[in-house]
Amino acid sequence: MNSSSLFRLSMTTLGGALLLAAPLFAPVCAQAQPAAPKDGGHAPKWPFPMGEVLDYRVNVARGGNIGTGQMRVEGPVIERGVPTWRLVSEMKAKRAFVKATDRTTSWIDPVKFAAMRFEKSERHPLSHSDELIEMDLAAGTWRDDKGEAQALGSPLPLDELSFLYFLRTIPLDREGTHTFNRHFDEARNPTLVTVGAEELVETAAGQFTTRVVIMHVRDPKHYKGVGLIKINIETSSCRIPVRIVSKMPIVGATTLTLVSRTAPDHHCES
Repeated sequence: MNSSSLFRLSMTTLGGALLLAAPLFAPVCAQAQPAAPKDGGHAPKWPFPMGEVLDYRVNVARGGNIGTGQMRVEGPVIERGVPTWRLVSEMKAKRAFVKATDRTTSWIDPVKFAAMRFEKSERHPLSHSDELIEMDLAAGTWRDDKGEAQALGSPLPLDELSFLYFLRTIPLDREGTHTFNRHFDEARNPTLVTVGAEELVETAAGQFTTRVVIMHVRDPKHYKGVGLIKINIETSSCRIPVRIVSKMPIVGATTLTLVSRTAPDHHCES
């Protein structure tokens, strides 16, 4: 395999590590999801505030440090009359003179914690792709850019990016396995999420006590069968994804490691 092909595969994994770390699903177990407020008018206090920015270093097993990643929470943004939070993930990679970028955006209703819109744009050396998904919670349908309506896989749907944020809300005080059925595409449900032992992770941002969370991912585009993604989620009130590891053929392991977190007027409590 030539270096150009390896780089394209690295970028596929690169985008997958942040996004696949979220093949979206909603818990069948009631205790695994915080309840929305009964008045329906105010968002619960989620671990991630508007304005939060997470920066990552990206390494691949067969290429070292190839780029950077960032996840951030923007808003509020009005989407079809609903005040939403806009979740953004951006990935940038470079090998010699070859560059590639991935950008994914998810608009979520923070009261229901449900996605309303999802966009993904990939620009790789020899290819590019764009994806647009619109979710109509009232009608129970979703449409891609081709316009064909399909039944939602969940009444409170999520996408790849919003699910990663959803994982920051599940219980981490004990080991266990949760079954989720929240992906907007029924073909991607269900998924198992296993909460494992505590693990100390050393990063440029400091040392973190984390819980190991393993996701069993159904994603034919990136995996044959079921893939595994390991996420180290900090155990403080901020539930920061400190490290994300995704293993794929040829490229091997892709690791995103936290470099810094910025969150104005928001502090993490042990």
